[in-house]
Amino acid sequence: MKTDVLLVDGYNIIGAWPELRRIKEERLADARDRLIERMAEYKAHSGWRVIVVFDAYLMPGIEKKKRHHNVEIIFTRENETADERIEKLVSELGSRRVQIHVATSDLTEQWVIFAQGALRKSARELEIEIDEIDKIITAKVKKFQEQRPFSKISLTNEIAETFEKWRRGMK
Repeated sequence: MKTDVLLVDGYNIIGAWPELRRIKEERLADARDRLIERMAEYKAHSGWRVIVVFDAYLMPGIEKKKRHHNVEIIFTRENETADERIEKLVSELGSRRVQIHVATSDLTEQWVIFAQGALRKSARELEIEIDEIDKIITAKVKKFQEQRPFSKISLTNEIAETFEKWRRGMK
C-alpha cells in the first residue's frame, strides 16, 4: 500500500488563493494560520501526511520545524528557498511505497519535482479539492445534527431560536 505525502509551498499558495491573499493584506501570520487550518482539514479527510514549507521570509535564522493541527510546518533556514527545501524533501521521502504530491503554481518547481517522480498539484487544483472537502464535511455535520435530537427537552422553535441567539452572544 502506498503512502501519500502532500508538500505545500506555503507562500506560493497564500499568493494564489484569493481568501488567503485578502488575509495576508492585513496580517501575514493570519494567512499562514488559515492555510495550516485548511491543510489540517485536508489531512483529516484524506489521511495523507501534510507538510507545509515556508521560506525563512521575515524569519531569518536557523530552520524551524513544528507541528500544528497535526500538520508539519517547516520554515526554511536563512538563504534556503521553499523550492529548494521541497526538492530535498521529495528526494528524501520519495520511494516505491511513498507517493509525493507537491502543491505549487511555480511552473519551474513543478517540472523539477515532476522529474524526481513527484506529482504536481496546482494551487487552483488544491483550492478546488479543499472546497469539495468543505462541502463533504458540512454535509456530514448536517446529517449528524439531523439524526440526533437537538435537545432532550422539547422546545418550541421560538425558544430554540432564543437559546441559539444567547449561545452566539446575540440579544
